[in-house]
Amino acid sequence: MPSMYAVSVGTFTKLLTNLAVILDKTEAYATERKFKVDTLVNQRLAWDMLPLSFQIQNATDHAKGAAARLAGRELPSWPDDEKNFAELQARVKKALDYLATFTPADIDGSEDKPVKVKVRGEEVTMRGEDFFFNRAQPNFWFHTTTAYDILRHNGVPIGKRDFTG
Repeated sequence: MPSMYAVSVGTFTKLLTNLAVILDKTEAYATERKFKVDTLVNQRLAWDMLPLSFQIQNATDHAKGAAARLAGRELPSWPDDEKNFAELQARVKKALDYLATFTPADIDGSEDKPVKVKVRGEEVTMRGEDFFFNRAQPNFWFHTTTAYDILRHNGVPIGKRDFTG
């Protein structure tokens, strides 16, 4: 298996970097089309789904949370109070800056490390590898994909290469 650092921090960094580029393209698209980019912050794919702001907040939460838990660091708490597009862009940058504080030595070897998470309000302990592959990674991918989908659905000219880099 590749190193836990490579599959966790490496993947989070790559996808969040791509998301930052997508957000820049979104801003350029809004300028070109002469609409306020902030109107996209509360857009959603369906009436019962959560908006773009939530998707970006949760993608960054899963990235920072997974890295912290796998490294045995205290989990950073960030308020989910982004109200405009610039604040969402700043949150992605903040997550990238946080991920840059980790090294392979911090994460590698965490496969069997006990990781505590709350699942439906109850604290559960999982092996690091199980936590990452069965909880953190799928949630991270879901929220980054949904953010991409919301923007694409609203006409932003982005495609698969923008998402995958």
